[in-house]
Amino acid sequence: MQIFLNGRFVPEKRAVVSVFDRGFLYGDGLFEAVLVHRGKLFRWAEHLERFSRGAAMLKIKVPFGPKKLRALAEELIRRNKVSSVILRLTLSRGVGPRGYSPKGARFATFVMSLHPLSASASGQASWKVVASSQRLPAGEPLAQFKNCNKLPQILARAEADEAGAEEALLLNTDGFVVEGTTSNLFWVKRDTVCTPPLSAGILPGVTRAVVLEICKSLRINNREANVSLPKLKRMDGVFLSMTSRGVVSVQSLDGKRLKQSSLVEGLAAAYWKIVEAETEGG
Repeated sequence: MQIFLNGRFVPEKRAVVSVFDRGFLYGDGLFEAVLVHRGKLFRWAEHLERFSRGAAMLKIKVPFGPKKLRALAEELIRRNKVSSVILRLTLSRGVGPRGYSPKGARFATFVMSLHPLSASASGQASWKVVASSQRLPAGEPLAQFKNCNKLPQILARAEADEAGAEEALLLNTDGFVVEGTTSNLFWVKRDTVCTPPLSAGILPGVTRAVVLEICKSLRINNREANVSLPKLKRMDGVFLSMTSRGVVSVQSLDGKRLKQSSLVEGLAAAYWKIVEAETEGG
């Protein structure tokens, strides 16, 4: 596998970063994950906008402009001769003097890598989910992009692994269920699709936006709302959205079987129709 590292395409075994890199030492950086379907980037502009906004917030200069970045990403896909993968962009502040101060870190580290999708990624999925003991800060500005500080999500996912579940849901400090470790949360209440507001401290997911776009096009009622864990378990359907899988139905939460809504299956199918249409000819 070829990796793009700091301006060069290199074999995976030679793609190494300094032990003094601030991304390694402090999680001082951010990343982005983009779906590649039939060899083409899906919703690249939206992912890049979030990535660029995060870099600006962290005051880390992205070493390439938007057009060059896309060209490099497409070249990486071509060199590796892959069709359906996840493209990951990682940006750290780079090497600098020891300590939390970013002064002296003059050259960012930038990496693009490709990661396989499961063979059933575009199929209908139904997951077992648990509620994590971890809590996320409500209204957290850093939740607006994928920063490299993911310990709450890692610990939550460890709880899911221990419980034999595919995903964990996290609550925020206001006591509402807000998102999964790598997914946005939705639920169905009667004929309305609901999702937590961005102010709850959630990632503005690209796939989340596609789901809301589908709801609008299909004239499905939708709104942003907060939900407690007990109420979520009583909803008419619960599902997740994520770059790697699209729309995933939640079959159970903390061992309790949840109601299943036909809306979820329709949204999942509509999502992949959009992916197919926007990557046609790849």
